[in-house]
Amino acid sequence: MVVETDRWRIEGNLTLPAEGFRSRLSDFVNQRDREFFSIRDATLIALDHPNDVKQVPFVMVASRHIRLILPIGGEEA
Repeated sequence: MVVETDRWRIEGNLTLPAEGFRSRLSDFVNQRDREFFSIRDATLIALDHPNDVKQVPFVMVASRHIRLILPIGGEEA
């Protein structure tokens, strides 16, 4: 999945519930009570300096800072 904030493009893995309610990406991210998203195996790219790339095993992103979420690969929207 790709997440963008005003300053960063973050590519990584978001773990969704295996089945049932909120198992789709769109349902999961639209939860009103979700304040942070946990992203594993993340690549952070600074939008103002695209050559500034960081690899981190884990990052938490505040939902209020997210401007775009894009599923990639086999992720379901």
